[in-house]
Amino acid sequence: MQALLRLIYPSQCLSCGDQVDTDFALCPACWRDTPFITGLVCDGCGTPLPGEDTNPVHCDDCLTLARPWDQGRAALLYRDNGRKLVLSLKHGDRGDLATPAARWMHRAAAPILRPGMIVAPVPLHWLRLLRRRYNQSALISAAFARLASLDHIPDLLIRARRTPIQDGRDRDGRFRNVASAIRAHPRHKAQLQGRDVLLIDDVMTSGATLAACSEACLAAGATRVSVCVLARVAKDA
Repeated sequence: MQALLRLIYPSQCLSCGDQVDTDFALCPACWRDTPFITGLVCDGCGTPLPGEDTNPVHCDDCLTLARPWDQGRAALLYRDNGRKLVLSLKHGDRGDLATPAARWMHRAAAPILRPGMIVAPVPLHWLRLLRRRYNQSALISAAFARLASLDHIPDLLIRARRTPIQDGRDRDGRFRNVASAIRAHPRHKAQLQGRDVLLIDDVMTSGATLAACSEACLAAGATRVSVCVLARVAKDA
């Protein structure tokens, strides 16, 4: 039956639609154009760094900013096919991208995963969720939690107020925009006590939204917060 289905519906590249050998895969050309992050990375945000240091190192941004989370990782750079995949998932009704995205992120986040972590997505305001119909970060976090065999709480955090989009704002503006906008859901505060949390999002730019989410988790009793994103906006990207 599987062979028959493949004859009728051959596997297609996630990006361009060309035929590939397996489901949820990229063709060779799209793979080459997808900027996967490998090698030495910043331990705080996952951005790639030069060198081969075996000890935890941090980028200039993470040395300058007081990140409320402990560690962070990213699967892709937000450029070329990485940007295309993120936008397709976020605005193009490509929910099928959540599973491969989670797989790439799980591989990137392997060094920072800890037993007993709670996996949770960055939340959308309910009005934005109503308009978009899905939270792309929640789709990814559900698939990620299954891969990692960790607890998933999709509504761990809520947006207490609607915030304008972050696009076009400078770093300070991004932080002001989300200040006090995100809180732990009252229903899950007991589950947060003494737990480690892994926050999942599609893109990290300044880290303002992830910082607000991390602060909300810590204020509600979490012991430690880490973050993982599908794509990282890097200064040289």
